[in-house]
Amino acid sequence: MNLQKFLIPVAAIVGTLVAGSALASTAKVTVDAAKAAGVVGEQNDGYLGFVKGAGDPAVEAAVAEINAGRAQLYRGVAAKNGVTPEAAGAATYKSVVQLKLQPGEYYQTSDGAWVRK
Repeated sequence: MNLQKFLIPVAAIVGTLVAGSALASTAKVTVDAAKAAGVVGEQNDGYLGFVKGAGDPAVEAAVAEINAGRAQLYRGVAAKNGVTPEAAGAATYKSVVQLKLQPGEYYQTSDGAWVRK
């Protein structure tokens, strides 16, 4: 598969992650606050994860809601582009970290370590 053909849909996913989150605004607000507090970060697989461990049920529910939406997007892009959902998620992760992650928020490196941007 042509990498450039695949990256165009990945850019669309990044935009959809932001726009789609508006539909789940309560979850987005909750996750944004948890990101700012260093509790939640962007995992290297394209999903949200807990930097300091889960604990608050509202944050856990918000992360699960957003991750479910991301999974659905990744499956759709994967089906259209002949890649796995995992590949779509990993490619999106790279775009999210580079383009959307705010200073002070956490992301996961390829070896699983959490790093603050």
